[in-house]
Order: sequence, then C-alpha cells, then structure tokens
Amino acid sequence: MEAAIPRRHSKLTSSAATPCRQNAAKWTRYSGLAALAGILAVLSSNPALTQAGVALVKVDLSVVDQGYRMSKLIGSSVINDKNEKIGSLDDVIAAKDKKQLNFAILQVGGFLGVGGHLVAVPMDSLVIDDIGSKITLPGASKDELKKLSEFHYRSS
Repeated sequence: MEAAIPRRHSKLTSSAATPCRQNAAKWTRYSGLAALAGILAVLSSNPALTQAGVALVKVDLSVVDQGYRMSKLIGSSVINDKNEKIGSLDDVIAAKDKKQLNFAILQVGGFLGVGGHLVAVPMDSLVIDDIGSKITLPGASKDELKKLSEFHYRSS
C-alpha cells in the first residue's frame, strides 16, 4: 500500500492565471499577429524594386541551337586520329572572364571513373563532330597523356 504524500498548495501553483500571465499571453498573441501583418505587407507591395546593373540581352536562338551541350559531352570517350580510345571527357573549365571555355579535363586510364589520371588540354585542341557524338584529340596517345602533369580540382 502506498503512502499518500500531502501536497502543499500555494498561490504560485494554483490553476488560476495571474494578471501577469494573462498580459504575457495577450502580448505574445498580438506580437505574432503584428509580425504576420508585416510579412504580408512586404509580400504584397507593388511594384518590386528593380536591381541596378542587370540587363537582359536577346540571344539568337539559331546560334545557341548549333552549339554543344556540355552535359552531353562530359563522360564521352575521347579518341585519337587512329580511332583508339585515349580517355574520356571529365569536365570543361571556363576562364574567369567567362568569355570562352579554355580547358578540357580528360581522364586517362582507370576503370569506371576510378583510378584515372586527370590531365588538362586546351579545349580548342579537341575536334568535335557536328552532332557532338565524337570527340577526337588528333596526334595524342594514352601514354603521352599519362606523361602530362596530373590535374587536381581545387577543393572549395
């Protein structure tokens, strides 16, 4: 049989809310509504502020349509002019001025992307056919590419 422990009742533990608690509850409710009203006012304001220095340029889509999609080229085999596979296109690096694609990163050797040797070659040394299905590096061999300095991506 358990012994009953008498509980002390005090004004602090009573179930009736004190005036301070009532005021705090009202303040919390009103401040939440005020914050919501402020957010709605910002979201519904017309018009949005324009950003200085941003200009859109019309692009000739027929020129864009003739270009190569890097997402389709990356991972493709690279062959030499003897039709021997010498590596695969791992990535393409653009210059900081963003005016051209300067380097192709080729993976030489390895299997399924593991254990390969990465090298950088000038992008303009690659010959890409009209539909982007064949990438050739004329005059290169796998052994010559392996002799090049290994490229390492900068960790960022």
